[in-house]
Amino acid sequence: MADVDTSKYNINLDVKYAHQELIDIPEIVDACKEKWWNQTLTQVNDSVVRIGIIEGEFHWHKHDNDDEFFYVVEGQLFIDIEGDRTIELGPKQGVTITKGMMHRPRAPKRVVMLMVETANIVPTGD
Repeated sequence: MADVDTSKYNINLDVKYAHQELIDIPEIVDACKEKWWNQTLTQVNDSVVRIGIIEGEFHWHKHDNDDEFFYVVEGQLFIDIEGDRTIELGPKQGVTITKGMMHRPRAPKRVVMLMVETANIVPTGD
C-alpha cells in the first residue's frame, strides 16, 4: 500500500510457538503494553493463528489472494468494509473478510483478537 506509514504497528511474523507447546493467551495479553501489537502464535498447515492486541485504527487495505478471519477475545472491534458498512464484533464473535475486500479494523478501546489467515499474507495489505 503506497504512502501508508506502518511504523506505528508492531507486527511480528515469526512463529512463536511450536506444535505441542502451550500458548497462554492471558500471559501474552498481560505482557503487552503497546497500542498496536500483533504476533504469529502458531502455524496450522498452510495457515497461521495470530494474536492482535490493538487500540486505534489500522489503515484501509485489502488482501488480493487471502481471506482473513477475526475472532474477538476481549473488547469491541469494528471492521469497516467497502460500501460504507461496519461490522461490530464483541467478545466471542468472529467474522471472515473475503479476499479482495477493502477493510479497516479499528478499536476505540483496547481489543484482544485472534486472526486466522494464510502464512503468506501481508498483514498491512497488498
